[in-house]
Amino acid sequence: MNRIKTLLNQATEALCHVSESPLLDAEVILCTVLGKDRSYLRAWPDQPLDAQVIETYQVMLNARQHGKPIAYITGSREFWSRDFQVSPDVLIPRPDTELLIELSLALIPLTQPYQVIDLGTGSGIIAITLAAERPLAHISACDVSEAALPIAEANAVKHKVEHIQFYQSHWFDNVPQVKFDLIVSNPPYLSEDDDHLHQGDLRFEPLTALISGKQGLNDINTIAKTARPRLKHNGFLMVEHGYNQQKNVQNIFNSLGYGNIQTHTDLSGQPRVTSGQYLPQA
Repeated sequence: MNRIKTLLNQATEALCHVSESPLLDAEVILCTVLGKDRSYLRAWPDQPLDAQVIETYQVMLNARQHGKPIAYITGSREFWSRDFQVSPDVLIPRPDTELLIELSLALIPLTQPYQVIDLGTGSGIIAITLAAERPLAHISACDVSEAALPIAEANAVKHKVEHIQFYQSHWFDNVPQVKFDLIVSNPPYLSEDDDHLHQGDLRFEPLTALISGKQGLNDINTIAKTARPRLKHNGFLMVEHGYNQQKNVQNIFNSLGYGNIQTHTDLSGQPRVTSGQYLPQA
């Protein structure tokens, strides 16, 4: 009979050529099957496993061997110390996007209302995290995808945040005429011919959430144009973008009259988020 330690050793060997973290992947999948955390695996390495567990595990392991992302296999991914439901209808949350959270939290006051919208919310990680961290803020979130919104709504229920309004909308098209203190977005920003689309997890993620025209700037340009009239005086627009798009995004912001334009670096030191402020003329 297979035991935890034996099964993990076999799985790690099977994944060593397709994953940069084969042991971690093997453990995460087994934890999902067992409904346990990783400390359980370490505490009970000789625990025998029944045939049904092994069969389910092998199906999931096989999916990982064929490159399917761990997040889509397990149906979840951690972000900002919270566990979020994901599916192939939404992007997989990534650590780089936590920069958007840090910058947003620095702007949103703790003790008074503040109007925020998350454009292209996907699984809802940005809107829900901001709502959880700033309970007095009024949070809106939209996505054009009919399949994405139920996932975001389920994540909001899971994390007990009720002060979010969700809209099915292509950017601002179906969002009520409210003005915002902060507009934040992690939009599609890859070019149509980006080599990364054929590598790693991106091969399995929704293309509509990744690709934005020949230079990857179509959606950022649209957001910057449509966001300005939706900002309150002194309000901020903040967008995530590619590491090599800093100058282009700054130029877009500058051409549209945003002030106080700044680009912020991610955990790897790469330019990742550009912000601008609506500073009306005196």
